[in-house]
Amino acid sequence: MLAEPMVAIFLTGALVGVAAAPLGLFLVLRGTAMLTDAVAHSIVLGIVVVWMLTGATSGPVQLLGAALAGVATVALTGALQRSRIVASDAAIGLVFPALFAAGVLLINIYARDVHVDVDTVLLGEIGFVWLETRELGGIEVPVSVLTLGAVLVVNVAFVAAFWKELKLGSFDPALAAALGLAPGLLHQGLLVLTSVTAVASFEAVGAILFIAFAIVPSATALFLTDRPGRALGLAAALAVVAAGAGQAAAFALDVSIGGMMAVCAGALFGLALVAGPRRGIVARLLRRRAEAADRAALTLVAHLHTHEGGPDAATECTAAALSDHLRWPPQRAAEVIVHGLDRGLILRRGEGLVLTERGRAEARAIFDPTGRA
Repeated sequence: MLAEPMVAIFLTGALVGVAAAPLGLFLVLRGTAMLTDAVAHSIVLGIVVVWMLTGATSGPVQLLGAALAGVATVALTGALQRSRIVASDAAIGLVFPALFAAGVLLINIYARDVHVDVDTVLLGEIGFVWLETRELGGIEVPVSVLTLGAVLVVNVAFVAAFWKELKLGSFDPALAAALGLAPGLLHQGLLVLTSVTAVASFEAVGAILFIAFAIVPSATALFLTDRPGRALGLAAALAVVAAGAGQAAAFALDVSIGGMMAVCAGALFGLALVAGPRRGIVARLLRRRAEAADRAALTLVAHLHTHEGGPDAATECTAAALSDHLRWPPQRAAEVIVHGLDRGLILRRGEGLVLTERGRAEARAIFDPTGRA
């Protein structure tokens, strides 16, 4: 059953996202998410160098070479960052294009007739993962599922073992270093595992889908919640949803499966950006509207408090006065009055408006914030 084409494709895509989620979460928190892009591109150099040295175009030796190229990217980037010769983001921009370009040049010079091409590395072909299987307990299991499953176990074990240290190192590296938690070493370990995950992913799905699944679900989850534990589970769930939706849409539209999975991951982020319950655009607009309504209600309260009990109260504490003196259009004045009534700040008495005890308390807070009057 696992070797069925549709099942194998879905499991492979979902496992890429779930395996990358524990790493992507902390990379996004640390502001180093684009290192996944650097690692995913630089492994091209490792692939071609291994082929030049051993003649292998697949298998564990090739994976080891690709992983070492990813580790080299991490090491070189870290060395440049620590040297402070260039800015942190510039270090990434210097290292990975150089390694990627070197890999592309070597492929064009020495591997033109060998099945090692850039498109395969970057885009992969998730539609064929069901063709290569291994028997496990009498069940044919796609190699990609076995590989990514093993990587998932390693990644989850690492994050579980150092959960508190990774959290503290992400939010307060100086404190983590002062407590002797070695945040720099843990960060390097995180990046090494990112390199290994990228290598495990690229044969099936290519570098692009790995980058998308390593960053986008975690960024979406952190947009929806501030709690890392909840964000981790949410990121994994979003990756699974993106894999399933992307697969279905790709077959319906007859387009790239991996590409559509990445698009669906981006669409989920877009949905969260628009409709997120706390930070979404709609929620922010509604919150700003509510804040504006509250400010207008307090302006009304201050106006009524100023004239309450005075000789001009009968004319000033009316809806008409709000239009005349506060320059509110009648419709705006009516909306503010309704909001003040809803909040229990004012009451209607005939044609006039009076403050409630709550309204008077708000007025006292406006005119004497210290409460000393």
